[in-house]
Amino acid sequence: MSERLFAIGDIHGCFDQFRALVEEQIRLRKSDRLVLLGDYIDRGYKIREVTDYIIGLMKEGFDVIPLIGNHEAMMLDAIGNSDRLSGWFLNGGHETLYSFGIGSPDELDNTYLEFFRNLRYYHLQDQFIFVHAGFNDEIDDPLTDKYHMLWSRRETYSNPFFKGKTIIHGHTPIPLPACREEIESGTRFINIDTGCVYNELDGLGHLTAIELLTRELFSV
Repeated sequence: MSERLFAIGDIHGCFDQFRALVEEQIRLRKSDRLVLLGDYIDRGYKIREVTDYIIGLMKEGFDVIPLIGNHEAMMLDAIGNSDRLSGWFLNGGHETLYSFGIGSPDELDNTYLEFFRNLRYYHLQDQFIFVHAGFNDEIDDPLTDKYHMLWSRRETYSNPFFKGKTIIHGHTPIPLPACREEIESGTRFINIDTGCVYNELDGLGHLTAIELLTRELFSV
């Protein structure tokens, strides 16, 4: 049983904020569990540093569960498939290549390829469900639809599978005050993507973590 259970939203290369959040705000301990909700790459400028930091935490014995986001999926789809490159580039792929010092996703080192290809689509723990975006509410087993887990989110779910569960997700940036309001409302659908990479947009520009057992928010 984890002493504390954290989730962190979309990082997008915001390495300095990520490290400060982990080391100075939540002060991660090896008795904690940290679930990362995907989108580590694209748009920001320290993508390799973010990836190295996650891999390093795991090697050091921290209980970190990194999930896949739609940006990692787009990059993986573009490997060996030039038809998918333009779509990825439109969503920040150039910054990822620059950060890794490569000219094509095909040139990614095997260490990084293995990391990205082994990312999970969701994590279930007790009454909590962690996912990048959301779920297909219309099918019997929502855990079988990978597309919705990467791309779609809903405000509410009616599928019996979600009864009594709290869904923690990112994918769609919301202002930090709106995130706080969600937590305080007692909702079971919590969005913690506060748009760290969008610091030029009003209300965004924060990287946020939540501790699920206490519903306490941490932000940089």
